[in-house]
Amino acid sequence: MSALSSTAPTLRSRPLGARLARHRPAMIPVAVFVFFFLLQLAISPTSFGYFDFNYMSTGGAPLALTAMGETVIVLSGGFDLSAGAVVSLVNVILANTMQDSLGSQIGMGLAALAIGGLVGAFNGFFVAFLRLQSIVVTLATMFIVQGCTLVIMDKPGGQIPPGFSTFLAGDAIPELLPCAVAVLIVALVIWGLIKRTRLGTAIYAVGSEESAAGYSGINVQWTKFLTFVLGGCFYGAAGAFISAQTGSADPLVGNAMLLPVFAAVVLGGTTLGGGRGGCFGSVIAAYVLMIVINVLLVLNVSSYYSSLAEGVILVIAALAQTIGPKSRLGLSLAYLGARWSAWRTGTLPSHLPTGRSFVPFATAKRAGAAPASWLTRHEDTLRFTVPSYIAFILVVIVTAVVLGPGTLDAHYFNSLVVLCGFLAILALGQGSVIITGGLDLSVPWTISLCAIILTTLAPGDDIASLWAIPLALAVGALIGLCNGVGVTFFGLPPIVCTLASNAILQGITLVYCNGTPSGFSPPAVRWFMTKTFLGVTPVVWFLGLFVLLATLLLERTILGRRFYAVGNGSRAAYLSGINVPVTTTAAYMLSGFCSALVGVLLSGFNGQATLGMGDEYLLPSIAVVVVGGTLITGGRGHYLGMVGGVLLLVALQTLLAGSTLPYAARSIIFGMVILGAIVSLRERST
Repeated sequence: MSALSSTAPTLRSRPLGARLARHRPAMIPVAVFVFFFLLQLAISPTSFGYFDFNYMSTGGAPLALTAMGETVIVLSGGFDLSAGAVVSLVNVILANTMQDSLGSQIGMGLAALAIGGLVGAFNGFFVAFLRLQSIVVTLATMFIVQGCTLVIMDKPGGQIPPGFSTFLAGDAIPELLPCAVAVLIVALVIWGLIKRTRLGTAIYAVGSEESAAGYSGINVQWTKFLTFVLGGCFYGAAGAFISAQTGSADPLVGNAMLLPVFAAVVLGGTTLGGGRGGCFGSVIAAYVLMIVINVLLVLNVSSYYSSLAEGVILVIAALAQTIGPKSRLGLSLAYLGARWSAWRTGTLPSHLPTGRSFVPFATAKRAGAAPASWLTRHEDTLRFTVPSYIAFILVVIVTAVVLGPGTLDAHYFNSLVVLCGFLAILALGQGSVIITGGLDLSVPWTISLCAIILTTLAPGDDIASLWAIPLALAVGALIGLCNGVGVTFFGLPPIVCTLASNAILQGITLVYCNGTPSGFSPPAVRWFMTKTFLGVTPVVWFLGLFVLLATLLLERTILGRRFYAVGNGSRAAYLSGINVPVTTTAAYMLSGFCSALVGVLLSGFNGQATLGMGDEYLLPSIAVVVVGGTLITGGRGHYLGMVGGVLLLVALQTLLAGSTLPYAARSIIFGMVILGAIVSLRERST
């Protein structure tokens, strides 16, 4: 009996420890929130009252609700890049349709949830039932939703009835409980109830191991579909709340939410891969981000550092998930330590042979087999690359019909090639990263920073450009090196690492130029991009050589073949003697170099560098790679296919720009083309 009594406390203590370990991811953001909240109280010149409590809770509620929706989708193993676009769509619809009557306000409030749910159902259909990658689907959806938003309202305006604003942005209990807190409590209770249903269990199971969940009897397709619908409902709630908060509409209000949303999800303890985490931590993390910005304002720190702070927080939060002996960071340190010890003792073995080229099994010669024809050997490559060129020819024909045959003159094709040049260069870098199984979201501000470096160090000076251009290109490669190290050595998810890098670069750029870029592009660069040499713009000759060298790089060099090997399976590539971390890092360095080169060329094309000049190239740089037949999960693609995707999308943009269609309609068509391209390749993408 005494033995049983002595072991009883131990048995009772185990569940408590297990519960603490289970809730540790949510406890971390709570501890961080308490720290920064106390710091804000300590440095604030005024005391914290109910007004401050109401203001803080109301200001952070839209981000918290959006982060909840993103968290649900991430838990199932997906990503949603259309969250901010959905928030903007709901905002403009409510501001244009809601009336002063109570029935209209209740009805439109419910309609906000329905609108978000419908967009989520649209995404969920393609992701769950057609088995397309969520990143690409939601990328296309973002274009479509943004276009629909601009069709409804192309500039800020509209009005939200005061009663609706008072209901959501006022007090649930006067001087005690803000409505924002009450709404978040209700949202968390709803999520808590869902977690205890079969759907909640299925969400975590699918995110942990999709195939195992399917074998256990879970309907994976319907689980993913309902997850996107549920996430969209949270986005709709965020759109309704931000409408009540602002009292009007802004079609671009959600564009800046992508980074904070993912930062809140990661800081909240949700693993970007699915299966672990929850909405409570994301809500707390959303307010952490808000308090950090408030602390910077109280300390009179320039607002230029806000994006820098958000990026650093995202990196630190993601690094916190990699700490551990079995994590990528732990294994990397153990590997380096083992090699160091072996080198010191003289027992370091020779490295596996890496000088041999990677030869795909499909193209390997079999003993005694008759040589296959050229079409047979390149059947798969042609199947991936030719569709984009066929579509390009069709767009050119439509252009001749709509705008007149005289449009297709030498000037048209010269301008088309010049405009294609920027995306063709980016396609090499972005495509190389995607082929290895990654993604580079740091393209926009790499372009902007490198362009500003050139115009600042060589303002209209050709002599100074001789060293300023190589320096800008080296900065781009260095940025790629940092991204590669973060992904390979620290084990950060590519989307998190490069998204944070983009935010950090934005802050660095703003600080570097003090918010106002100065100087002009060197005359030689402007001549290269705008003048004529042997009948065409000089950059056209350069692009021809670039396409040739890029094709040879990916298809005929050892490095290019290693990109494909890593994308097809990093473990198998390692066992075949390929240094996977170095190869992956090289892909990111190539992407950074290409982004810097585009920044240099854009500065010559525009005559100067501007803030955010690279923003419009991020999503198209991914789109042309996918439209060109490259598999978004890596291991398959051809640079000539990417060039075909560039020609198609630029020709389509040129056609739409020359028509009477507004920009909103062009954005919708652009998104539909991307979606149509990935649907047509779905059998080869799964």
